[in-house]
Amino acid sequence: MIPRLALVGAALTLVSAPVLAQTAPQPPSVERRTVGTLSLENVPVAPPQLREGLRRYQNARSAGFSAWLADGSMLISTRFGQTSQLHRVAAPGADRTQLTFFDEPVGGATARPGTNSFIFPRDTGGDEYFQGYLAGLTGPETAITAPKTRNQGFIFSRDGKTVYWSQVTPGDGDYDIVAMDMDRPGSRRVVLEGKGAMGISAISPNGKVALVQQYMTSTASKLYVLDLATGGLSPLNNVQEPIAYDGGAFTADGRSVLVLSDQDGEFKRLVEIDLASGRITPVTSADLKWDVEAFDLSPDGRVLAWSVNEGGRSKVTIRDFRTRRALPQPELPVGVLTALAFDDAGSRLAIGMNTSTSPADVWSWDVEAGRLTRWTTSESGGLDPAALVDPTLVTFTSFDGLEVPAWVYQPKGGKGPSPVIIDIHGGPEAQARPGFNTRYQYWVGELGATVIVPNVRGSDGYGKSYLLLDNGPLRQNSVKDIGALLDWVATQPGMDRNRVVVSGGSYGGFMVLASLAAYSDRLAGAIDIVGISSFTTFLTNTEGYRRDNRRAEYGDERDPKMRAVFDAISPLNLTASMKKPLFVIQGRNDPRVPWTEAEQIVARVRAQGGEVWYMIAADEGHGFRKKQNVDAQREAETMFLRKVFGIE
Repeated sequence: MIPRLALVGAALTLVSAPVLAQTAPQPPSVERRTVGTLSLENVPVAPPQLREGLRRYQNARSAGFSAWLADGSMLISTRFGQTSQLHRVAAPGADRTQLTFFDEPVGGATARPGTNSFIFPRDTGGDEYFQGYLAGLTGPETAITAPKTRNQGFIFSRDGKTVYWSQVTPGDGDYDIVAMDMDRPGSRRVVLEGKGAMGISAISPNGKVALVQQYMTSTASKLYVLDLATGGLSPLNNVQEPIAYDGGAFTADGRSVLVLSDQDGEFKRLVEIDLASGRITPVTSADLKWDVEAFDLSPDGRVLAWSVNEGGRSKVTIRDFRTRRALPQPELPVGVLTALAFDDAGSRLAIGMNTSTSPADVWSWDVEAGRLTRWTTSESGGLDPAALVDPTLVTFTSFDGLEVPAWVYQPKGGKGPSPVIIDIHGGPEAQARPGFNTRYQYWVGELGATVIVPNVRGSDGYGKSYLLLDNGPLRQNSVKDIGALLDWVATQPGMDRNRVVVSGGSYGGFMVLASLAAYSDRLAGAIDIVGISSFTTFLTNTEGYRRDNRRAEYGDERDPKMRAVFDAISPLNLTASMKKPLFVIQGRNDPRVPWTEAEQIVARVRAQGGEVWYMIAADEGHGFRKKQNVDAQREAETMFLRKVFGIE
């Protein structure tokens, strides 16, 4: 398993712009046009040759593993049209047979044990209010969830007779655990009225109890054992210290569970917890200096597989769980894991991987034969893999001596100092990793730019102390990491310090706006995608099911002291310092960072005479997922970069 886990209401809070003085600059004129569901302001029409140059990069495809079916075939998610949909692959190298056909993307599924049927989630226009649908290899799908609810984490009992999932309603932060008997569609019942973000991680082999996780923050969660008949909830490993847990699996006898835990250490390791005594036994070495990122236990409890995130790249290990002896290991590409799952028989392990120069694909590992078999070979869109760039891992020293890692993609055979694009990941509890990214490859190969992808303080993958370095009032220190990166760029002879753009989405969008305010004299421009412009308005307007979790990371806007910090660091209050061109990209249905965050920063910067390009999609949410919109975004980004870099 890979661990972890509506439109914004009308009553949105906006920060009012102050009355401008008589000497305030005249707002620039705005050229508006509409293309399909996109509204564009000051974004020029892309020339045909630019579209043609982008086409090869935009047509690359990937294969994401979703589930094993009972007949031994695989469900994968891939895109042949405008959106990713579910496909069946009957055998290694076989054709991908499309099973779902929707305008909205379908990214995953949970198979019903012993059958070729499955449940998949689907939202509308990126609103993330996912509904669950039961489908098979033929025939129509059936909705199984309640309308106007958000549903996630579908999991079946071992016999396939019951399905469980988490459900939350608009404006509510408490997820309930819901069950449905498969022989009585529509027989939904609430098993547990939850508190906070609660979900089932695993169900015992006899189907009587479940392991439940209550997620609070990236470094704190709770484990419980849920009696599925009575709804009784008992804490597991009930200690006071904050512990980050991920994943879950019951041993074959149902007496223990396996989970990832960072208890008593910096990194997540795999441990076994005895349900009766609470005794914790390490499974992976306590000496690991990286997180165990994923694991799966075969249904018969015999074979265990896990993957370690070693500085961004994945290393898979397979072991006989009963004897603890090593087994033959697959020789995999050096890349980033996307899936790890045994089939029902426990004889084959699905492994999803991608690399910086090849799209995500799926392999299977035959445990007995020790044989690796490739199931999918995804198209690279006409790109020459030999022309693509592998990144180099570097570190730079920040203002306080902290060593910050970053991936650097450099053009091959560049002439003279190259322009630089610093792309900042979201989260902030995420990690930039060297997977397949055609956006980076296009910037390097076609624009001749160096792309730097930093993991500033607060990023995952480097221990929980590093993860906590940007919390609450420490937020601006992560922005200072970008200042230190700009210092580093200035020392590199192959990089042009006078042509640097910052780009990023979600929390990365905040970082872009904050960097534009702090370092405008050192930047050529900025691209903000679904970014936070004011922490106060963001926390007030983000969907209820995630508000308290975000307060734990950023701080509570209801606290006067924290609100004062927000007033000081929110980009919306710092627009007077933004002197370089800004491009803002937003989805109208975004439940995480509401569209008003984009509207208010666009209006404020323009009111002070700043140049702003603006693109908003009526049918997208937290980032664009439909190919025609993604293509338009890439075209507009390219024109913006060419302009600010002075590329003809």
